[in-house]
Amino acid sequence: MRHALITAGAKGLGRKVTELLLERGYSVTVNYRSDETAVQSLQQKYAHLDERLQFVRGDVTKKEDLFALVDAALDRFGRIDFLINNAGPYIFERKKLADYTEDEWYEMIEGNLSAVFHLLKKTIPVMRKQRFGRIITYGFQGAAEAPGWLHRSAFSAAKVGLVSLTKTIALEEAEFGITANMVCPGNIVGEMKEATIAYSRLIKDAETPIGRSGTGEDIARVIAFLCEEDSDMITGAVIDVTGGVNVIHRYR
Repeated sequence: MRHALITAGAKGLGRKVTELLLERGYSVTVNYRSDETAVQSLQQKYAHLDERLQFVRGDVTKKEDLFALVDAALDRFGRIDFLINNAGPYIFERKKLADYTEDEWYEMIEGNLSAVFHLLKKTIPVMRKQRFGRIITYGFQGAAEAPGWLHRSAFSAAKVGLVSLTKTIALEEAEFGITANMVCPGNIVGEMKEATIAYSRLIKDAETPIGRSGTGEDIARVIAFLCEEDSDMITGAVIDVTGGVNVIHRYR
């Protein structure tokens, strides 16, 4: 049975990924930071799949927590086939780079870039032995072209660095049957992070060209496809899932 490790997989976009992977027959280790209520909700919903699901608390900005997460996945399931780097700290306050504190800068870099490095260091050797692996990172609309993003300097800098890291890993690890791809969600906010596509079609969204908001299910479907055995020809790709909405230039 393939096993997935997902960071921040108990709520938001990560929850829909966790749910879809469970429903596709995989086992899943879910990292979460502090929301016990979200964990309990998932545990109750998938109580019948308890043998395929475990939760590990930890902060992705702390290397020790990430190492403990990988060890817990291996101790219980003996393998890691999918590494889904869903967690990514984000500062909602809109401010220029010169107004960031050092702590805010380093939280963005550590949580969005260094965390992936630490997880790759621990999981790639496992995937090499398996001769199979699927690595998924998250970016933002247009990240592959390194655009400027007004008032999102630290986050965007980390994610653009992650683009290059993802593409480099795709090249370095291809010989071992490991792929690495980035998925870039559009403007998915609030309840839509855990919503279904069917639900979003009931609600008009004039700001999105296709007429509905993106959802967590949209992101989960792309990730599940990239994790398939026969998706090995797709590696080093950066895939925008935005419905045509222009996220980074809407305030310019």
